[in-house]
Order: sequence, then C-alpha cells, then structure tokens
Amino acid sequence: MKILHVTQGYTPAVGGTELLVQKVSEGIVSQFGDEVTVFTTNCFSGDAFYTPGLPTMPTGWEEINGVRVRRFPVLSRISRLFYPFRPNLRKLRFPGNQYLRNFYNGPIIPGLAKAIRDADFDVLMASSFPLLHMFVALKAAHQTDRPCVLAGGLHPNDAWGFQRPMIYRAIQQADHYLAHTEFEARYVIERGAHPGKVSVVGLGVDLEPFENTDPAEAKKSFNLGNWPVIGFIGQLGAHKGLDTLVRAMPLIWRVQPEARLLIAGAKTLFTESLEASIRQLPAPDQEKVILHYNFAAEDKPKLFAATDIFAYPSGYESFGIAFVEAWAVKKPVIGCWGGAVPWVVDAGRNGLLVEYQNERLLAEAILQLFGNPNWARSLGEAGYQKVVTRYNWLETARRYRSVYDQVSRTNPAG
Repeated sequence: MKILHVTQGYTPAVGGTELLVQKVSEGIVSQFGDEVTVFTTNCFSGDAFYTPGLPTMPTGWEEINGVRVRRFPVLSRISRLFYPFRPNLRKLRFPGNQYLRNFYNGPIIPGLAKAIRDADFDVLMASSFPLLHMFVALKAAHQTDRPCVLAGGLHPNDAWGFQRPMIYRAIQQADHYLAHTEFEARYVIERGAHPGKVSVVGLGVDLEPFENTDPAEAKKSFNLGNWPVIGFIGQLGAHKGLDTLVRAMPLIWRVQPEARLLIAGAKTLFTESLEASIRQLPAPDQEKVILHYNFAAEDKPKLFAATDIFAYPSGYESFGIAFVEAWAVKKPVIGCWGGAVPWVVDAGRNGLLVEYQNERLLAEAILQLFGNPNWARSLGEAGYQKVVTRYNWLETARRYRSVYDQVSRTNPAG
C-alpha cells in the first residue's frame, strides 16, 4: 500500500501530533513494508506558522527510518497580517470569521495542494485540526478521487480553535475519521459524522527506552539530589496550566519546603510568560524551579524517571500523551477535569484530576500523593499496566493501517 501522511510538523519538530505521525509512519513501514510518505512544513513549532523570523529546517526531501519526508516552506508573513483581527472577529460574529481564523493559524503552504494531486498514493491521512492543511489535503485528495482519512486531535474546550462549522463539515466529507478517545468519537458523531466512519485508535509509547531507568540516577543527572520532584514534561503552551502549577508551588513549599519543580519542554513563544511568572516568586523559591529546555529525545525517559509526581494541569487535551509517558516509568499523574483527559486518566485508579486553573486543589492533590507514598506508587503501577495493555505505538500503527486498508478497499483510488 502507498500511504501519504500530511501533517503540520515532523521530527525533529516536537509535539503530540508530530510524534503520533512519526510513530505511525515508522510502525507501518517496519511491520507491513508499505511505502509511507510524509508532507509537512519546515517549522519546529506552530509558532512559526504566524511568526516570521523563527528558526526553520531545510525544505525538500529526506528519508528518516524508512519514511520519505518532504518539508514545505510556510508563508508566515501572510498569516501574521491577520493577527490584529484575531480576537475580535469571532466576538463580533463577523461573517466568515472561521475562514479568517484559518489563515491566521495557517500553515499557509504554497504548492501543497498541487503536490498532493501529483503524488502517488492509495490513501491519505491528514492530522490535525484546526490547521489549514487539513482542508487542503481533503480537497486535493478528493479532486483526484482518492480516499482521505482525517485524524483531528480535537480540543473541544478551545472554543476559538474548534467551534468552527467548517471543521465538522470536513469530517463529514472525509472517508473516515480517527479519534484519540471515545470522548472525541462521540463528540464528532454528535456533530454529524457517520458512526460507521469513526474509529477510536488512541496513542502510544515505546516502553523499551523507559525500562530500567533508575530514578536516583536520573535525579543525579539533572542535579536534583534526593529532593521530592514535581515534574511537567511536555509542550510549553498557555493552556497547559503551567501558570497554575507555579502558583501552586508556594502552597506546596509550606509543607514540603525541599520540593523541586522540574519543567521541561521545547522553547516556545510562551516561554517568556512562564519565566515571568517564576520571577514573581521569592528569590529563594525561584532556585527551586528547574527549567530544562529543548532536551534531546533520549533524555525524555530520564526526565520522567526523575519526577516523583507528574503534574500536567492542562485546560484541554485531545489525549494527553504525556500521561502515558509518565505511566511508562510508573509515576502517579495529576490532570484536570476537561476535554479528553478523564477518558485517559481514571481518577482515583491511575491518577488524580482537579479543576482547571485552581492552584489550591492542585497543591492539595500533590501534597496528598507526597503524604501517601504507597498510594502514589499504586496509582503509577496501575497506569503502567494500562500502558502495557492499551497504549503502545506498534499497536497504534496497526490500528491506523487497518483503517487505511478498509478505506482503500471501500473507496479505491480512481
């Protein structure tokens, strides 16, 4: 089978969708020997879609672990032109504002539609909404009578991003839709998607790199001594609840003055805001916050191993793959009630859930786990068992490939 994946970023770009498409692409190549091609941008993060001047990767073709990858440049300056209108057009219910939001989000990719029409493939999969390439990929595939599968990665709580009728029309027009959770599947079916054309596939993790990671050695490698560590490892963004986590720390330090907060992720435009919130802490407390930017992929298991409690108080997630990565090293996790997270984290069984942007409840949950180490350990163990049975990348790749096979048989390329 010849498969074309269209996505906003691809390794070494960092992000949940970027990792998903990489692992599915490589998993299909290794298990089935299919020809997998990826069309993507030359951007390291979504910030570059609308921010001229940020570092980018070379454009053109390369091969990564058996996957052919073509990187396209983006027209960030055009997207930036829409920036002044971004917050107001939706509030004013300006006609067509959902389309203008698309041009602000981008990525505007010259030549993508033609490249898709000219490409040789049996089925196309595009991920993720609300980005512009999703609509371009769907239209270009259908213009050449070839099936298109969409993996939306929806964040319904993000009203500005996802309350757009055009998204749900596109899902209805697609040949199949891949949801990360049952929550997402139900959400799109309620908005018109055909139930027979929606599958829940989930995400995964490679357990091998996480095995045999020693917490004491991991702490030592990041200069964390023997201190109790609260960790956040993931994408640094405004909705991820990092400001709440920083505000919770003084409450935690009253009870656990030796605790350290480890924040690790790729630098983004939000980094300035994060550092500003840390500077609001008293100087001695600022030294208890460890920032680890732009870490190498091989350091990720050690970062998770170095934490005692993984806190990821995000406002919305389409899945929350960081929870699975924390479970891979048997860590207890804390998330928020909202979006798909309660469909991944079973509150009281393999983690805790708190109200979004409530630093008091977040601090209480963290202190509960510090005060009950046996309970914390049992939550992490339960999470690990869930990973072993449900969330691994090879199984995820097989599920994607099964859908591709079904779609290509039902809707063969014209």
